[in-house]
Amino acid sequence: GLGDVYKRQIFLGELGIHRFLAGKIGTGILWLLTGGVFGIGWIVDIVKVCTGKFTDKNGNPWGTN
Repeated sequence: GLGDVYKRQIFLGELGIHRFLAGKIGTGILWLLTGGVFGIGWIVDIVKVCTGKFTDKNGNPWGTN
């Protein structure tokens, strides 16, 4: 459910796991190698996930299905 999406983002977001799951492999690798772009991208993604603005590689809202 949506609660799992939030937990995954908060606890594994620095590693880019959410980006791999959304099909964004390139930025997933970037997040993995830089610790969520040194924490800044991780925080931005937490906000995006919690507000429903984070999308998968096709532009569909992520975590709602």
